[in-house]
Amino acid sequence: MSNEKNNSKFIYTYVHHVDEYDLCRMEMRSFFSFDSQSNYIISPIKIDPSRSPFMQDRLEVLYEENNIESLKTLVTDIEVNEATYKVVCLNSMDIGETKKIHLPERRLIEREIGLCIDGEPDLNHPEIVFGLLLIDGTWYFGKYMKSESIWRKHLHKPNSYSTALSTRVARAVANIAVPHPQNIRVIDPCCGIGTVVIEALSMGINIEGRDLYYNVCKGARENITYFELTGKITVGPIAEVTEHYDVAIIDLPYNLFTHSSPEDQFDIIKHARRIADKVIVVTIETIDDMIEDAGFIIKDRCVAKKQSFLRQILLCE
Repeated sequence: MSNEKNNSKFIYTYVHHVDEYDLCRMEMRSFFSFDSQSNYIISPIKIDPSRSPFMQDRLEVLYEENNIESLKTLVTDIEVNEATYKVVCLNSMDIGETKKIHLPERRLIEREIGLCIDGEPDLNHPEIVFGLLLIDGTWYFGKYMKSESIWRKHLHKPNSYSTALSTRVARAVANIAVPHPQNIRVIDPCCGIGTVVIEALSMGINIEGRDLYYNVCKGARENITYFELTGKITVGPIAEVTEHYDVAIIDLPYNLFTHSSPEDQFDIIKHARRIADKVIVVTIETIDDMIEDAGFIIKDRCVAKKQSFLRQILLCE
């Protein structure tokens, strides 16, 4: 799950539900330092598309031209050596203002480009997949990576709460908190049954969880083990945390089992300020004053919807 910035150009396409549009854009800003109101984004930053619950795929651009004929000339220089390959046209949906290309035309374009590459094509089990994408009159060709919806594998856990974050939202929250995991240490001090911890661990984020209740921690450990992940879950309040972390992720307790008063919530936020440089707060209430009174500045925010249920996600430093 590495990130890399160089002279390369990467194009990411996105698919998301209207209720998660703001969450998707906040995740974009965390990854790339800017967002896009369209369903694609172009950046020099390399992200594994499987990290995001909204990314559909990634194209690492090798060539770009204004017409197919010029592109066909360029791809003749590609060396695939002994590997098999295939070419896929990614315009199966509208990309920004560019309308989708219907299947017969996409197949024809794929064949035209593919025949220009010196190598052995394999349409079923290729070792290398090249992508081709038309955006605003420019054709982009490069190495293709399709996103795998890893978060879907975490939908069914041995232990769950009806009010817990969905796995998709939890994954986005983990990305917003830790877009680039290298040398970053994270704590989720109100981890519940471990929804955020599981998503973070599955992306290689160095995170540990904590909760007040023994049985909740036991359930979180069982969930982590169920998905063959390894993570530390500790019983106890955030007030007992003495170590310092780069980031804390706090989904403020609000269900009947872990009811907390405004005073309890403020205490959690104050301790988060003490133990972490950056904090992501998930709340169902507007607590801007509480956040500021704890000494934080809200750097970014969004609302994640689930039918009529709204969660605010606040990036605080």
